[in-house]
Amino acid sequence: MKLTFCGAAGTTTGSQHLLEINGQRILLDCGLYQGRRKDAYERNKHFRFEPAEIDAVVLSHAHIDHSGNLPNLVKQGFRGPIYTTFATRDLCSVMLQDSARIQIGDVSYLNRKRKKDDLPPVEELYDERDAELCLRQFVNMGYERSLIIANGVRVTFLDAGHILGSAQVLLDIDDEETKETKRFLFSGDVGRGDNALLRDPVPTDDVDIVLMESTYGGREHELPADASHHFARLIKEALQRKGKIIIPAFAVERTQQLLYAFNELLENGEIPEIPIFVDSPLAVNATEIFRLHPECFNQDVYEFLFEKRNPFGFENLTLIRTVRGSKELNASKEPAIIISASGMCEAGRILHHLKNGIENPNNTILFVGYCAENTLGWKIREAWKEVRIFGDEYKLRAHVDAIDSFSGHADHSELLAYYDRIKGKKSQVWLVHGEQSRSEAFCQALSERRDPEATEVGRLGQTVTC
Repeated sequence: MKLTFCGAAGTTTGSQHLLEINGQRILLDCGLYQGRRKDAYERNKHFRFEPAEIDAVVLSHAHIDHSGNLPNLVKQGFRGPIYTTFATRDLCSVMLQDSARIQIGDVSYLNRKRKKDDLPPVEELYDERDAELCLRQFVNMGYERSLIIANGVRVTFLDAGHILGSAQVLLDIDDEETKETKRFLFSGDVGRGDNALLRDPVPTDDVDIVLMESTYGGREHELPADASHHFARLIKEALQRKGKIIIPAFAVERTQQLLYAFNELLENGEIPEIPIFVDSPLAVNATEIFRLHPECFNQDVYEFLFEKRNPFGFENLTLIRTVRGSKELNASKEPAIIISASGMCEAGRILHHLKNGIENPNNTILFVGYCAENTLGWKIREAWKEVRIFGDEYKLRAHVDAIDSFSGHADHSELLAYYDRIKGKKSQVWLVHGEQSRSEAFCQALSERRDPEATEVGRLGQTVTC
């Protein structure tokens, strides 16, 4: 059995891991690499394998850095099944269409620049039709149900507690070459536990090989997952400045967590009444999907939902789909809370809100999640004096705050606790999905509690024998 790291090795984006077993090729995730536009386009366009030779894809969750290159994979010849959970498939139905629209916009921007340099135009990675065709190859499975997906390979999905429908991928493998039976665990992205919406990650038994994320290796979240009082204090302080509170938030999971938190804070009287807007068509569509999947919620939200109440809706909330509505919101000078995608401020309507609000010292930009290095969100969090938006320079005069309690990723200690709940020999452990320094820090921590030679950081393009 061979494992090749085709993405999310030395970085947190573009998750792709190729497993070769019994003459078959199984791809774990097929995400988009997100970074500088030119580099990202080239890395996403060209796979490190022949798409038509892949027998099956197993998808851990719907985030674009894990699912976003599936339409391109299908476009280039992949014809096999894509195994995932029901909720992940439903989220992908809106997220991949949205990603296609972003691809088209990015290529249009890139081609304008290439034309000025007398360079030939390039094509988008895929369009909306490619995204729709890709969805026809999805095969949905419930948590803790098993299915044979290849000769000698059985898959089981276990809740990862990261986003709606996220799964740990458990593969029970009969290796024909070695005559051994092995249990292979791909963690996907690991949730923190005690999530306001979701269930905790499910522990596993008898695991031989671990392929594990390390996004927050060597780093602790500043606050516990349940830190509603601190969040309320930040909101009240920002409201005292009588400006807008602009919250860049991922359309899936983070936005819904925020809506649930605001619902509770308003109901308990912990923050004053104020207009709250969600300005993201994708977030609005995803919120509707959330209500369709009670199987993913923790007991509190499950009971809330079946009391015939909407966990993600309340009186002061306005959901904006149209461009006209978004423009009217941008033009308004009244205090308000605006939640808009994307969370790293790399695309979407959040760019317009930042352009119009970043130079106003009465406004607050509140980050509620991770921003990869060199993204616009990261630059604002790092308090750059000037940042570029839509090609123009803007001075950062707005107040900037961040709160880590909404993070969907387990931090260093939580990753260690997750690892300890994995039972079995764990004779080989490979770390991926982390900036190099993060992965190495987590590798060092694991090596101190186990055989150092059994734990390694995966390198992009590296092939290992399991």
